[in-house]
Amino acid sequence: MSETASSGIHTMPVRVYYEDTDFSGFVYHASYLRFMERGRTELLRTLAGDQSDLHRDAAGLHFVVRRMVIDYAKPARMDDLLDVLTWTAEMKGASMHLAQEVRRGGERLVKAEVVVACVRDGRAIRLPDGLRAAFGRASGPAPSTNP
Repeated sequence: MSETASSGIHTMPVRVYYEDTDFSGFVYHASYLRFMERGRTELLRTLAGDQSDLHRDAAGLHFVVRRMVIDYAKPARMDDLLDVLTWTAEMKGASMHLAQEVRRGGERLVKAEVVVACVRDGRAIRLPDGLRAAFGRASGPAPSTNP
């Protein structure tokens, strides 16, 4: 279950499974990318519905990750219960700048800055006004955390 708090920060719980770890027993770095992709997808679902419906109803509109900067601070292990936090940091013409954190309790393990572009037929397009308004409701300041 995921939710968007009144602060505009969307939270999605994730349990770490064996398949998410590497030989050391820690979460493999690319697993965090999957966790954060799910967090962005669930934020979109919460704000605007299913991506497949959006793609169909908006004549082929979809989103692509244009840039991502990740800071891995601390590891997670198998069976940990994590929270993926996602919020809108900035809106531009054809892109959204999202911020994400993966936490265990109040402890930040990973943080990322993600630029997502809105495209149709392989070309960047301006975010539709309805989506812009919806994502504007999911903007918030960085949550307080233990680095």
